[in-house]
Amino acid sequence: MEFNIAVPHNIIGPRQRYDDPYRNVASIMISRMLRGQQPIIYGDGSQTRCFSFVADVVPSLILLGIDSSIRAEVVNLGPDEQVVTIYELAKAIAALLEFELKPIFASERPLEVKTAYCSSAKARSLLGYRTTYSLDQGLREMIAWIRCKGAKTFCYSYEIEIANSRTPKTWTEQLI
Repeated sequence: MEFNIAVPHNIIGPRQRYDDPYRNVASIMISRMLRGQQPIIYGDGSQTRCFSFVADVVPSLILLGIDSSIRAEVVNLGPDEQVVTIYELAKAIAALLEFELKPIFASERPLEVKTAYCSSAKARSLLGYRTTYSLDQGLREMIAWIRCKGAKTFCYSYEIEIANSRTPKTWTEQLI
C-alpha cells in the first residue's frame, strides 16, 4: 500500500477548537484578548512560525488523497512567504482587536523549537498549492468566528500528551 504524508504547518481558521489551552497559539491569544486578558508568550517571543489558513490547505489534502498519480510523497503545506515571530503574532492580533498589548512573558518552554516553518516548493510544483489568505485575513476570519460563537474559558480536560517536570506551569497549574 502506498500513501502520501501531508505536513501542514499551524492551521488556523474558523471552526477550530478555541477552548484548548495547550494547542494553537493564535486561537489561545485571540480567546484571551477577547476576554480582556493579556496573551502569554513563552520566552521572549522570537520563535518563528508560519500559519496556514484552512481554506488554503484543504484542496492540497484532497488532491493528495485522490490523485492516483501522486504516490509515496511527503509534502509540507504552509505559507513559507509569511514567517512571523510569536510576539509579532500577538501584536497582529492585538491590532485587529484594538487591544492594548502588554503580554505576559513566561519561562521558555523546554526544548521548544525556535524556528519552525516550511518550504512549500514541493507542494507548489506537485499540487499547485498557493497561499491565498494572508495571516491578517486568516486572523480576521478567526476573530469574527470566535466573536460570533462567544469567547470561552479554557477546558483543562484535554489531555497533555507529554506531562513531566518540564511541562510549562501555565499548563499544569491551569494558569492560561
